[in-house]
Amino acid sequence: MKIGILQTGQAPDELRATQGDYPALFEQLLAGAGLDFATWHVEAMAFPATVDQADGWLITGSRHGVYEDHPFIAPLEQFIRDAFAAGKPVVGICFGHQIMAQALGGRVGKFPGGWAVGAQGYEFEGKPLVLNAWHQDQVLEPPPQARTLGSSDFCRYAALGYGDTGYSLQPHPEFDDGFIKGLIEARGKGVVPDAVLDQARQTLGGVRDSAVIGARIVAFFKDHQRSRAQPG
Repeated sequence: MKIGILQTGQAPDELRATQGDYPALFEQLLAGAGLDFATWHVEAMAFPATVDQADGWLITGSRHGVYEDHPFIAPLEQFIRDAFAAGKPVVGICFGHQIMAQALGGRVGKFPGGWAVGAQGYEFEGKPLVLNAWHQDQVLEPPPQARTLGSSDFCRYAALGYGDTGYSLQPHPEFDDGFIKGLIEARGKGVVPDAVLDQARQTLGGVRDSAVIGARIVAFFKDHQRSRAQPG
């Protein structure tokens, strides 16, 4: 099964050199499941010609806000709607989670409670999970067709499901603690409040449930593929 990665941002230079860019992190998270990957850097306006160039799509995180005026935002929203109309499964992470919601009729904005950085606790379909996060924006109102699959006291709409066509989440299962530490140093200072960064540093080295979410993403893609392959 071919998964098209829609890259909407880049890791800081210091981290790209040692840990790779966002597509590489997702390939590592989803490795060993028989998936093939191809990347389109949509932030740089390199879009697939059609939604049929992959069997499923994954939208990465980004330092941009989905409500900002960037050239790639509108065509990416249309691509998401086209993928849904064609029955292509779409997964979105952080920015990807937010732009899926915005493209399908939801509302995204800066959360009045501020930033979430590092380890955060969530409840995903009745199961407690700990995942790394890095965001100030959130889905404030989900699209009417979305179902809430994960939440926390800080992030009400931490994961959304759109039938068997869309699955998205606000935290970053692809970010390990080394990557979070690098972001704190490369992007956090002067942007995220010092107290939030200090708290995030204190959580480094704990248990993360990234593999659980990685398995769920794989199952989402594979279940969609199997359902489309069944006769009738």
